[in-house]
Amino acid sequence: MSFLSLSDTLHQLMHRYTHLLRTGIHQQGIALPITQIRTLKSIRHRPHSTAQSIAQHIQRDKAQITRALNALLSEKLIYKTTNPHDQRSTLLSLTTQGDEVIAKLEIAEAWAAEAITEQLDDEQLALFLQLSQRMLLPHAGTLAHDRTPLAAPTHQE
Repeated sequence: MSFLSLSDTLHQLMHRYTHLLRTGIHQQGIALPITQIRTLKSIRHRPHSTAQSIAQHIQRDKAQITRALNALLSEKLIYKTTNPHDQRSTLLSLTTQGDEVIAKLEIAEAWAAEAITEQLDDEQLALFLQLSQRMLLPHAGTLAHDRTPLAAPTHQE
């Protein structure tokens, strides 16, 4: 398989999954922007998070996360408590309504995953997951960082 073919396939796969996920989110009646969704999910997976830890986890600047948190607070999807170990910071948790949104997100994610993998049998799906997880290992791609970028083709007249 050529690099271009791999690149195109990965790009198409990502877009198909994103489209399916957005469709599932819409079907569940969730009207939150993606940054707020990612922030909610981060709080769910890392209870008692701080704005800084969320920003680091989802690789966004703290100002963007603060805006998302303020919106989630106003929607009553999360709440703050004072950090007992550091009075200068606050810990974030999901409210009951936040848990309900997460439950709907999980339904949308399961629906999207089922839709995109419906052509795969159990063995193929297990192999896909194994290979994908291997590609995502921290050292994956380190060789690419050591390579000289390809130069754009030159046109000779």
